[in-house]
Amino acid sequence: MIPHERPLRECRLVARFDRFVADVEFDDGSIVKSHCVNPGRMEGLVRPGVRAWVSPAPEGSKRKLRWTLELLEVDGRCVGANTQAPNRIAEALIRERLVPGLKRWRSLEREVRYGENSRIDLLLRGATDHLVEVKNCHLVYPDRRAYFPDSVSARATRHLQELAREVAAGRRASVLFILQRTDATALRPSRVHDPDFADAARDAARAGVRFRAVRIDPSPEGFRFDATLPVDLSDYNLEGPARYRSELDAWSGWKRRGPVA
Repeated sequence: MIPHERPLRECRLVARFDRFVADVEFDDGSIVKSHCVNPGRMEGLVRPGVRAWVSPAPEGSKRKLRWTLELLEVDGRCVGANTQAPNRIAEALIRERLVPGLKRWRSLEREVRYGENSRIDLLLRGATDHLVEVKNCHLVYPDRRAYFPDSVSARATRHLQELAREVAAGRRASVLFILQRTDATALRPSRVHDPDFADAARDAARAGVRFRAVRIDPSPEGFRFDATLPVDLSDYNLEGPARYRSELDAWSGWKRRGPVA
């Protein structure tokens, strides 16, 4: 179990505003603005009234938003909502030698510059440097496949292209998806949401970049390693995913409200 950095407090989701703000309601009826650390649409997760959990800001912090949205309960299942959590989860799993293909290294470094203007999430030092790019995933469709991303991500596509160049230069590179829920049997690049990313993933794999995924069981107590998942880079019928995306539109994205007072 990987514990949360600070104890969580249960609440209810009221609404998501301006991408990075989520109103939540505590049991006493008070409504507060919390930091929503998620640049994507959070497809299917933005459901007013669902149980949620937030973490308090660190003691002494001067930030305006005193809470951070961490978990949401959807269809009886906890789903991780904080896209910063996967880096900490990935590091803990790799240090415990739990991820196949990422077990042989001598030292681990975080946020190391590489390429033209990027930072790698984790750098494993060994006989050959191994760059590990961590990606958060929370979208699972009724076909029991997880999909990444849930919106266009030019930044993620650029990362894949830079990793391919690093492999061509003699280094090793992996993309590690952290799925913050437990109901998927495999993970796919989402061609419905971002065909450029899907193409870049296939090109990167041909260049020698490895794709790995782990399934995490999040809870108010912490994160438990659940299983490894295959990453499927093959073609698939887009009709089902496109329909599923449309069905979840009402529970995705955010409302416009303006600057936080």
